[in-house]
Amino acid sequence: MSFNDLTPEGIIPVVEEHIGNLLTGYTAKFSSYINRVYELRTKDGQKLIVKFYRPNRWSKDAILDEHRFLYDCQEDEIPVVVPMPLKNGSTIGAFNDTFFAIFPKKAGRQFEINDFEMWVRLGSLVGRMHCTGAKSNANFRTVIDPCMSTISDCKYLCEKVLPSRFCEQYRSLCNRLIETASPMFAIAEKIRIHGDLHSGNILDRMDEGLLLIDFDDMAMGPAVQDLWLLLPDRVDKSQAEIELFIEGYEKFREFDHNTLRCIEPLRAMRMIYFLSWCSRQISDFQFRKNFPEWGNDSFWQREINDLQDQLSFCP
Repeated sequence: MSFNDLTPEGIIPVVEEHIGNLLTGYTAKFSSYINRVYELRTKDGQKLIVKFYRPNRWSKDAILDEHRFLYDCQEDEIPVVVPMPLKNGSTIGAFNDTFFAIFPKKAGRQFEINDFEMWVRLGSLVGRMHCTGAKSNANFRTVIDPCMSTISDCKYLCEKVLPSRFCEQYRSLCNRLIETASPMFAIAEKIRIHGDLHSGNILDRMDEGLLLIDFDDMAMGPAVQDLWLLLPDRVDKSQAEIELFIEGYEKFREFDHNTLRCIEPLRAMRMIYFLSWCSRQISDFQFRKNFPEWGNDSFWQREINDLQDQLSFCP
């Protein structure tokens, strides 16, 4: 059974074998089209989340980097969900060509930043996480840097994805971004970070506090990456939120204020990254269902226009 053919009936015996426990027939599939994610339940009532990683996206070593970061965070009392040890002695199982991990389910509601105090609280939590992240490296993970990740994404898009009539203009915009942003990133410290820290990846467990989830895109990168996705608007319109976040952050770790200049370039880099990532999913039925117009001429012209517009905000 391949990744695209995973079914509840097929995964239940695999999970049972790896946890040494029997499951009920209950399965609930999550809407993720990146990975295949299911909720399962054991006979003794434990709720589990099993995540089947999309093949060829992350190597086994890269997944272990994610898991090590999670366990390091747990050791430092950062609220995260760590993968369960399996009977094979690892936190990673394998099913044909697909790696998977199993997590205990943690319920909560999506975090809403509805007052200034929340920004301070959030900054403190991210600062604590980054103290842990700075303790060691993730050697098999993406490095968020225009001279590394963006060059790679642009190369892939221009050589294998974009219609030739759009390549020159798109490559020119990417090169402009790389040239202007590289000096900022060259002097920025790069540590283990969440990498995709938006409000959807934070659960509010009420009396138990906040919980950071979905470290699938963890990376080596500047700390500011775990700030900008949370902002309500562009940098110049989010000054109050940035100051409050940093106030909380610096209760635990110094924040490099110079890296705030990286935010708008990071936004442009993410646009390029997202296209590169999407292009690797075009054969997936779920992806085609969610992005029916992906890849036609009007789509590419719109992406070029949007990137050009974004570059006008970059310093």
